[in-house]
Amino acid sequence: MKTISMFNNKGGVGKTTLTCNLANYLADYHNKKVLVVDCDPQCNATQLIMGSEFATDLYWDNNSENYKNITTISDVLQPIEDGDSSIIDTIVPINKSTNRFNVDLIPGHPTFSIIEDRLGSAWHELKGGDLGGIRKTNWNKSLVDKLKGQYDFIFFDLGPSLGSINRSILIGCQHFITPMGTDIFSILGVRNISAWLSSWMKIYTNSLELTQNRTPGRLEQYEIALSPAIAKGYIGYTSQQYITKSKEGVRRPTKAFEEIINMIPDEISRSLNQFVATNLNSDDLKLGDVKHLYSLIPLAQSVSSPILKLKSSDGLVGTQFKQQAEYEEIIDSIANNILYNLNPNS
Repeated sequence: MKTISMFNNKGGVGKTTLTCNLANYLADYHNKKVLVVDCDPQCNATQLIMGSEFATDLYWDNNSENYKNITTISDVLQPIEDGDSSIIDTIVPINKSTNRFNVDLIPGHPTFSIIEDRLGSAWHELKGGDLGGIRKTNWNKSLVDKLKGQYDFIFFDLGPSLGSINRSILIGCQHFITPMGTDIFSILGVRNISAWLSSWMKIYTNSLELTQNRTPGRLEQYEIALSPAIAKGYIGYTSQQYITKSKEGVRRPTKAFEEIINMIPDEISRSLNQFVATNLNSDDLKLGDVKHLYSLIPLAQSVSSPILKLKSSDGLVGTQFKQQAEYEEIIDSIANNILYNLNPNS
């Protein structure tokens, strides 16, 4: 089972659209069992996969019988919010049969942001070698362990924060991907990620050593990441939504976008190379470009459908069919590059 966080400090880079469509592509075209975990308090992945009516039932009508037993991300951490050091015992995702993406889903929840303070306090406790703080910070490691064997892939859709929520998610993950926009702020976002990861990973490692010295053998009794896999778990980036123009029969990005695109590989190499697995090189990290698809993405969002499953009955018309075919090539290439980077020796 592979666990992947989709993460960039810069918002508005098409992260959720890519996450959900990639998850669908692996489920439909590669016959994989896929779970999406919506860890963004804005709940964009939940709304894209399930639709606005679902969101109304889940978030507004708390007594809805349809989703009464479904586990949201806030439910997962409710025991920690209540002062415990562990998560809930039983996880019940939304079943893939209820959505067009063919993926299971642990829905996000707007109240998820409230746990930020509790996890921030846990991090402060962790710094002092407190076992309870370490256990709370490892809530995602506990979640992944509970789901082990049920899925081929788990995708975590993260918000753009560099806070305690995303830190704790990454601690329990094996890999991360940085969807990029073709703007200077995405590049700055990558620099922020690099400094942030380096800082807290050092603190985390030192804290575990402190706890191990104080109470030998105690860490092994709990679901704790003794060596976070993402320290060597970076598997690449995508470049999102640039505008092209035709020149000599070949469509290319406009000059302004092209200059930024050309900056991205060097910046990725400088900032994130230390987190790349030793069997990958810098060329492997470019997973693909996602061209501007104009009205296709809003249409998919409005009917809660993967882009590749849009039909005439959904409102697909004219040049959108060609854009859909282009997107199939794009998502196929990205998926295959990810699969290669996950296991380059295969």
